[in-house]
Amino acid sequence: MHMTVLDDLDRRLIAALREDGRAPVATLARTLGVARATVNSRLERLVSSGTVIGFTVRVRDELDPLAIQAITLIEVQGRTTDQVIRALRGFQEIRALHTTNGGWDLVAELRCETLAEFDAVLGRIRLVDGVINSETSLLLSSVLR
Repeated sequence: MHMTVLDDLDRRLIAALREDGRAPVATLARTLGVARATVNSRLERLVSSGTVIGFTVRVRDELDPLAIQAITLIEVQGRTTDQVIRALRGFQEIRALHTTNGGWDLVAELRCETLAEFDAVLGRIRLVDGVINSETSLLLSSVLR
């Protein structure tokens, strides 16, 4: 599996799928101004190359106002970043994981249902081999999306 170089049509297709991952191929073709066969072949290529790894459901945050959301900054030891990333991929509470520059090596976006679950996931993150420090901030309210 190798990553594909994305052109403008690929990016527009991915953007359309982010808006509605269940959009029919005919609707996508109309939106993008291309043939259905073009959309099908692009989707097949993006999936087979590993660029698109799946289709998922997004739920409005407002539907679960009690859910706990946070950003965790993670420092890793030496050259263990890849090992830490592999370990953190298995955490269902981590919605997104990013490499970054500066004093921290990784940024994790967390979402938990309860404070107990939140506390437990922070403990599990700290136990991952290679994690030497972390700092977490709870997200209280969204003021811009």
